[in-house]
Amino acid sequence: MKPLIAPSLLSADFLNLERDIEMINRSEADWFHLDIMDGVFVPNISFGFPVIEKISKKTTKPLDVHLMIIDPDRYIDRFVKSGAALISVHYEVCTHLHRTIGAIKQAGAKAGVALNPHTPVSLLSDIIQDLDFVLIMSVNPGFGGQKFIEHSYDKIHEAKKLISETQSSALIEVDGGVDLQNARMLINCGTDILVAGNTIFSSSDPTGTIHQLKTAG
Repeated sequence: MKPLIAPSLLSADFLNLERDIEMINRSEADWFHLDIMDGVFVPNISFGFPVIEKISKKTTKPLDVHLMIIDPDRYIDRFVKSGAALISVHYEVCTHLHRTIGAIKQAGAKAGVALNPHTPVSLLSDIIQDLDFVLIMSVNPGFGGQKFIEHSYDKIHEAKKLISETQSSALIEVDGGVDLQNARMLINCGTDILVAGNTIFSSSDPTGTIHQLKTAG
């Protein structure tokens, strides 16, 4: 099975965002990945609701919204109304994780949990059956273009094992440092969804790079 490809708009050309969105629409990519940052949970700030709403009007593929923010529960309904089809929240900020996942699903979106590089996969054992996907961060969140953390391969194996043992239907998404060199290994480890930003948008042939990622397995 070919992986799902989710280009990260954080690495797009913001002065030509519509052009880049149309390129992804025409490509073999499956989702648009949007990193939402508040400057508190991570040391950066990104898209707000007005931008997300404009993006959603131009996209022909689902918006995969990754919330790198504290207190995500406050905004779930608004993100869905702005166009989010999938929402992931960080384990590290959710005091009542079951409640948050339930709220995402009740709002009409697919629900996922993101794990920082230092956060063990085993912490998801009580909720894995409720998740649509697990997002493994293979860099420390906040900025694009970072080097892939090699320990991430082990975490993917652990996530795959947990999903199998619990008979969960959750998919495994990997975000951070994904490129043409490690894509095949990531897929072979059990990754279902590849998030790629710099690799795609810095390419001289972005649609060709998306095709290479799509067929890397």
